[in-house]
Amino acid sequence: MVRGLVNKLVSRSLNVAGKWQQQQLRRLNIHEYQGAELMSKYGINVPKGVAAGSVEEVRKAIQDVFPKENELVVKSQILAGGRGLGTFKSGLKGGVHIVKTDQVEEIAGKMLGQILVTKQTGPQGKVVSKVYLCEKMSLVNEMYFAITLDRTSAGPIIVACSKGGTSIEDLAEKFPDMIVKVPIDVFQGITDEDAAKVVDGLALKGADRNASIEQVKKLYKLFCECDCTLLEINPLAETSDNQLIAADAKLNFDDNAAFRQKHIFALRDPTQEDPREVAAAKADLNYIGLDGEIGCMVNGAGLAMATMDIIKLHGGTPANFLDVGGNASENQVVEAFKILTADDKVKAILVNIFGGIMKCDVIASGIVNAAKEVSLKVPVIVRLEGTNVDQGKRILKESGMKLITADDLDDAAEKAVKALSGAC
Repeated sequence: MVRGLVNKLVSRSLNVAGKWQQQQLRRLNIHEYQGAELMSKYGINVPKGVAAGSVEEVRKAIQDVFPKENELVVKSQILAGGRGLGTFKSGLKGGVHIVKTDQVEEIAGKMLGQILVTKQTGPQGKVVSKVYLCEKMSLVNEMYFAITLDRTSAGPIIVACSKGGTSIEDLAEKFPDMIVKVPIDVFQGITDEDAAKVVDGLALKGADRNASIEQVKKLYKLFCECDCTLLEINPLAETSDNQLIAADAKLNFDDNAAFRQKHIFALRDPTQEDPREVAAAKADLNYIGLDGEIGCMVNGAGLAMATMDIIKLHGGTPANFLDVGGNASENQVVEAFKILTADDKVKAILVNIFGGIMKCDVIASGIVNAAKEVSLKVPVIVRLEGTNVDQGKRILKESGMKLITADDLDDAAEKAVKALSGAC
């Protein structure tokens, strides 16, 4: 529930080599400052803030936007949570600081260009290219609010809690009765009654109830009109002047809606994403990077998952999930090999194709062309079956490439694992 519940609703995990690894879904994630700008356009209350990418921009922002402020909040901008408790590789503690205005340039300078490590980034961390300067607000009550998609009700669901902050998961476990869940009829849309249930569940202390109901309706409007998969505000807060404000928010968007949300998808920051996944997306390939040693190129998500499972069964660890789909061209196969061979952890490549719509000869030609463009320094195990399989095998045989062929999936996985030690 709450942040943990939302994560379960919008993502799933892969158990690889005895470790749970988060599977990244194909959805757009934007920075906090971008989300605040978008919410502001929908009439949602957000703190006054401005993003800066250099110390010079920080200085100008202070002069132009915050000339009378004594203190400001300086937030490092990376696409990962836990910034406040993170640590920079330079040694600076915390990715969020509240400082006197005359210290903002100094702290921003220590953040920009540096690598911030949080619980969600992994040990490699992420580079901070921008900081978000915000007015310091007097918050008297912190709550939690989220809208996501719910399989059970087959539509959007609003999740709210009268308590917010970093301990929200623990609170949900200890006091589940404090969690309010309001499913929204996707055809009818949010009603005043729906919004009122959410507001009453938040147990506001001073904010106007009717104005708060309107804020909830505006948040739902943004969620639907912008094709969000997640809109999470933590904290949703009441200020000392009784305003309801989205103090910190995270927004995700459905990649399938990119064609009609061009202005939103133009906000994508590829520098914050796995470069392999960026390259795969450009080639229209379904790719998810993992931590194993056997690179996989498969057609079909189900077969890809089965391939990964059987690799694990034979004692290996998959380095990726890569589905070339049913209509891949030779060029896409070449791009797939480039992505696989660019991963230093990959010690063997397993190609597992069951040709239906996808033709085995196209895959074979792509493998041969890939070998001409990239230096294949690792063993390649190939299992082909289905449409045009004889032509595909002939293309591979006539290429003169040193390939390890397999008769079936089990044989292929076993040979891939053996290839790691040179036993195959």
